Amino acid sequence: MTAVLERVPTGDGITLAVDFYRCDAPRAIVLLLHGGGQSRHAWDLTARRLRTRGYTAAAYDARGHGDSDWDPTGLYDLDRLGSDLLAVRSHLTSRSTGTPVVAIGASLGGMTVIGAHLLAPADLWDAVVLVDVTPRMEMHGARRVVAFMAAHPEGFDDLESAAEVIAAYTPHRPRPRNVQGLRRVLRQRRDGRWVWRWDPAFVSSNFQFLQGDPQDGVAEFEEMSTLLVDGARRVSAPTLLVRGLLSDVVSEETVNDFVELVPHARTVDVTGAGHMIAGDDNDTFSEAVLDFLDDVV
Repeated sequence: MTAVLERVPTGDGITLAVDFYRCDAPRAIVLLLHGGGQSRHAWDLTARRLRTRGYTAAAYDARGHGDSDWDPTGLYDLDRLGSDLLAVRSHLTSRSTGTPVVAIGASLGGMTVIGAHLLAPADLWDAVVLVDVTPRMEMHGARRVVAFMAAHPEGFDDLESAAEVIAAYTPHRPRPRNVQGLRRVLRQRRDGRWVWRWDPAFVSSNFQFLQGDPQDGVAEFEEMSTLLVDGARRVSAPTLLVRGLLSDVVSEETVNDFVELVPHARTVDVTGAGHMIAGDDNDTFSEAVLDFLDDVV
């Protein structure tokens, strides 16, 4: 089951790489938003499962990631990312008028889904799934994610070196024997070195405050949380929050805070999974999402 790659224009001239897994008369259209530093391929397995179950899935690279354009201004705020999500949604629904639309966002993708609720009516969405992200997150976990993304700006000598760094970052996950899959998140420069497939400005423009002294950035982190809280209060569609029990970004406390903001939300924990749940245990994750969508859509 292969995806069809299309390029979708946004309102400011950026084009986004979108993988479509289409089916006839879909039960719903499901938009899949990856986390920071990832690409649309993080959703390959889940998208195929959705397609098998009768859903059309669309996984896209956020601006500055994967095969999508980099922002010429080097700015990647939630307004821009949210507007991109709405552009992809508009592109899809122009062909399937009346079909329910679902947004599934992991980490940064989930922040984007929440932020989009500040830009457009909540009734655009027939269901929302947030993957290990809440408006109020654990700052130490967020700092660890940003530190990983900011490290090794000059890249790696080879894919094996990159695999070692990734394995150290995700010690709970078995190290893959075949490193060729890393080509989806790394590209080779002309000098032969392998660098991440994201714009370094993504980290410096959005999350500079999470680098350096742990005592710094508290005010900025709280400001970001307040923005996401405002967006979460507007979420009205059936909602599922999936948390990895090994995650240091989302805790039981932040889950409880989220349920207070979105009282109709359901929650599910995935044992043995960290922040990147879909990659850690795709079987459990995908079944939880599919069971939820089958029930509410």
